[in-house]
Amino acid sequence: MHDAPVIARTGTVGGNLERIEVNAKLDGSAKYVDDVVLPDMLHGVTVRSTIPRGRIRSISYLPGVPWDEFTIVTAADIPGSNRASGFAPDQPFLAEGVVNHPEEPILLLAHPDRHVAARARGLVKIDYEPLPAVFTIADSLACTPLVWGKDNVLKRYRVERGEVDAALARPGHVVLEGVYETGAQEQLYLEPNGMLATYDAENGVTVWGSMQCPYFIHGGLKTLFGLPSDKIRVIQTETGGAFGGKEEYPTLIAGHAALLAMKAGKPVKLIYDRAEDMAATTKRHPSRTRIVAAVDATGRLQALDIDFVLDGGAYTTISPVVLSRGLLHAAGAYRCPNTRIVGRAVATNAPPHGAFRGFGAPQSLFALERHLSKLAKAIGLDEVEFRRRNALHDGDTFATGQVRQERVDLCSMLDRAVTVTDYHGKRARFERDNPGSTTKRGIGLAMFLHGAGFTGSGERTLASVVGIEGTAEGRVAVLVSSVEMGQGANTALSQIAADALRISPALVDRPNPDTARVPNSGPTVASRTTMIVGNLVEQAASGLRQTLVQSGLLAEPYGDEEFSAALRTYVQRFGVLRVYTQYRQPPTIHWDDTTYQGDAYGTFAWAVYVAEVAVDLLTYEVRVTDFVALQDVGTLINPMLAEGQVEGGVVQAIGWALSEKVALLEGRMANNRLSGYLAPTSEDVPDVRVVFQETPYGHGPSGAKGLGELPMDGPGPAIANAVSQALGADLDRLPILPEDVLTAVEG
Repeated sequence: MHDAPVIARTGTVGGNLERIEVNAKLDGSAKYVDDVVLPDMLHGVTVRSTIPRGRIRSISYLPGVPWDEFTIVTAADIPGSNRASGFAPDQPFLAEGVVNHPEEPILLLAHPDRHVAARARGLVKIDYEPLPAVFTIADSLACTPLVWGKDNVLKRYRVERGEVDAALARPGHVVLEGVYETGAQEQLYLEPNGMLATYDAENGVTVWGSMQCPYFIHGGLKTLFGLPSDKIRVIQTETGGAFGGKEEYPTLIAGHAALLAMKAGKPVKLIYDRAEDMAATTKRHPSRTRIVAAVDATGRLQALDIDFVLDGGAYTTISPVVLSRGLLHAAGAYRCPNTRIVGRAVATNAPPHGAFRGFGAPQSLFALERHLSKLAKAIGLDEVEFRRRNALHDGDTFATGQVRQERVDLCSMLDRAVTVTDYHGKRARFERDNPGSTTKRGIGLAMFLHGAGFTGSGERTLASVVGIEGTAEGRVAVLVSSVEMGQGANTALSQIAADALRISPALVDRPNPDTARVPNSGPTVASRTTMIVGNLVEQAASGLRQTLVQSGLLAEPYGDEEFSAALRTYVQRFGVLRVYTQYRQPPTIHWDDTTYQGDAYGTFAWAVYVAEVAVDLLTYEVRVTDFVALQDVGTLINPMLAEGQVEGGVVQAIGWALSEKVALLEGRMANNRLSGYLAPTSEDVPDVRVVFQETPYGHGPSGAKGLGELPMDGPGPAIANAVSQALGADLDRLPILPEDVLTAVEG
């Protein structure tokens, strides 16, 4: 459900347009990378390390397959740099003499028969000299052993405002300390990673595959092969889910497939099965957060001292960016005059952790929301009232010095969520009925925010470009590198374009990204596609419409037929009509990368989530019985798709909170099968009641903000707060498994 619109609707924005790719996916005509077959195609596999850290002494090939039929690639075959560009400057495409995690790629094999290729992988014998390894955040920080640089720290940030130490020491303040931990999480997209590549000396490298960021891959392949931009082409095939897991990692797979294609002189397809995908690719960063907070006699926060640490795994990759966002969200949606946040990403000998929906914010917000509920209890204040007293208002200042300049009334959202859920009534009822019952019930909440778009100067640096093209058929194509991966981006961008053009979405095409055709509109990450790319699409579409009107070929008002006729005539007379727009940072955004001060985000989405749980004291299982997600994400482009985004995010977060444990054994995922990694099923989640408020954002298309990551942030702490209330015991680590409940109950 959502409130009545607060701005006038025109055209298709605000309507529940059906996803435009749905029929192709239902009838099977949509082509995923494993559906694409090229003549003489080979099948590639990756041979990986079996130890967490060590030197490679020798490689040998055991009998059992016809080795003379294989193409074999090692680091010695790389024509350019053996370092992935961009986010992964220290990560090799293939190991050179040393390995730093149990799934490190060492060499590549290709054969015409995929089954023979898979069998050969087990016949490659690698002899190692093992070296000391580190597997936990605590051991990495303690430098036991020291394996990276001087302190095992991959990246650090610091944000400070006010006098934290003085506020913590001030007489009369109640001071509370807590430590909170979260585990890794597997993205578990439906379609595993895969790439198909060709190579020839004249045209260079072409890859097709499942991805989020075509131009990330484009840049990585340029570095790997030492080729100019026009010799690298990246084409996105249908992508069956990603959630961040296909952001940076597909560059490695694309590079591997292309290296095999170069050496073989034939196309090579490299498709991971589920076990390899789960074991070798990136996960959500495990975290440890220590918070010391001070509150005065009126129940108002006076100091927050936060130490936020992420396990980055074996290489830096994208950890600095995840750390940055986690750190910038660590103080949450609250006023606090004295704040210090120190963030570190540390190295361990596990596969590198990477992007996952929420991008560090779920980890730091879990810690904060748990801590504030405990702090409210410590001072004898209702946790709803505690949040109300400390909520950010317009004109308040964040830890970075950013001034909140939004009309969103966070306290009214809090009140509405409490009313919709009967929060106080249920809490009183549960506290009355829980004693003596074998099923303990609880209710908990989280109030939070999520920055939309790249952090700080990121969008300005990226300088995204989008295009709108009018064709000879009288149709319009949206040219962007943003990918459809199940979230509805194709539909939302088509609605935005159609609305600006004042035509039906039926006239708008949305071709899959191909770097030979579409400009670099940036990666499909950071809750930026609708807000940033959509705003540029809106501008470009308006420009195309104005061109037709000013040419005298189109007179207002008009319908689809008149628009198509005018466009066909224009193309016949003047050629293809293309209009491009480039991102320009709003003048209100100011950020200093050196001091980490200023406007961390152009805008935020705001939310209050409430979870109700039942804890079975016979099986020690936790079940979420009711969930309400209330958020303000600006204008809704497509309410049905927005609701689906929230529902999906909540379910994914329930899994992170209650069942999805990545079991690492000396850096290797031991439960890399769906039989051992327990994602929620339909039986494990309640109906998710989604409530929207709409406060338009001035720099989003029709007032829209980003939404995709927000629903991942709130369920974890809301559920943990509810379980803690039900049991009368603190549960400060995710996931909360039956053994954790047993420990809490037995003390």
